[in-house]
Amino acid sequence: MQGEPARALDYDTSQAPDHGGDIDSIRRAFLDAPLPWIDLSTGINPWPYPIGNLPPDAWNRLPSRAAEDAVREAAAAYYGAPSAEQVVLAPGSQALIQWLPRLRARSRVAVLSPTYGEHAWSWSSAGHDVLRPITLHDVPDDVAVLVVTRPNNPDGAVAPSDWIAEWAHRLARRGGWLVIDEAFADGGDAPSVIQAIPVDSMIVLRSFGKFFGLAGCRLGAALVVSATVRKLLRNALGPWCVSGPTLAIADRAFRDREWIVYTRERLARGAARLDMLAARCGYALIGGTPLFRLYEHADAQAEYAGLCAAGIAVRRFKAQPTWLRFGLPPDAAAEARLARILGRSAAA
Repeated sequence: MQGEPARALDYDTSQAPDHGGDIDSIRRAFLDAPLPWIDLSTGINPWPYPIGNLPPDAWNRLPSRAAEDAVREAAAAYYGAPSAEQVVLAPGSQALIQWLPRLRARSRVAVLSPTYGEHAWSWSSAGHDVLRPITLHDVPDDVAVLVVTRPNNPDGAVAPSDWIAEWAHRLARRGGWLVIDEAFADGGDAPSVIQAIPVDSMIVLRSFGKFFGLAGCRLGAALVVSATVRKLLRNALGPWCVSGPTLAIADRAFRDREWIVYTRERLARGAARLDMLAARCGYALIGGTPLFRLYEHADAQAEYAGLCAAGIAVRRFKAQPTWLRFGLPPDAAAEARLARILGRSAAA
């Protein structure tokens, strides 16, 4: 999906945002749900990269500089970054989202909306002036920081490249930042936008765990053009911020072209199957990525309750009560169980 997000949602920066994947809270609310639970509330690949055996020194030694350099080189090649030097590794993209606002003096910040609440929350919590929800067409000229999720979560919208380039140059001229969150970009084979727009204002965030299905590894990468910002970020994160086992796994995964190509095709097929199932059961597709799908349903709140009561967790949105976001079912049994519950609801 190209262009502007589906609809602007308000966001509340007075309290921490809700998260997908909070299966424990959902379990407590639906104690009689059948087991096992099927967690479709996240956008994490349900078919993870095979870890295999790891060398003992990944566990019993501090992570080496050579291991980190190897992963930065592999990540630069995988993401299409201009150089490995521009890759800053972190213990998850969430750590980057929370650290970046603390590396800058108080600024006016615009977050392209609707998107997930972490960006606005983190900038506001660090004392910045976060503007109310902003669309492609009403970003104020005087903002110092612009945050764009591309493709967007939850609707998969992709801000146009020429719009990104215009703002990158505009912010660079006054020392501003353009933060592009590409956490869900791995489903396609296009390189990061930083390859085409290597401008000093650009800071691109990538997530390892979502596409590779290894969220527990806690690995993220910031692709940063400015040497000054790279230094600030590395100093803030400190030494050994990524574990040795995670570096060993990531080095293999980033270089495993055969698995990457196969998995992109597998995710696309899974998303297509989910779209067909949802359409048969009265859901209208709004958008999404190969890792998650966003649908609209007139009775979405009742659908949500019915799914949870059946042991299937999906993502709902307080500000848009007709939306539900689904991750991909992990196997045929989960897909059949989802089809049975959705079909029962549609027939009622």
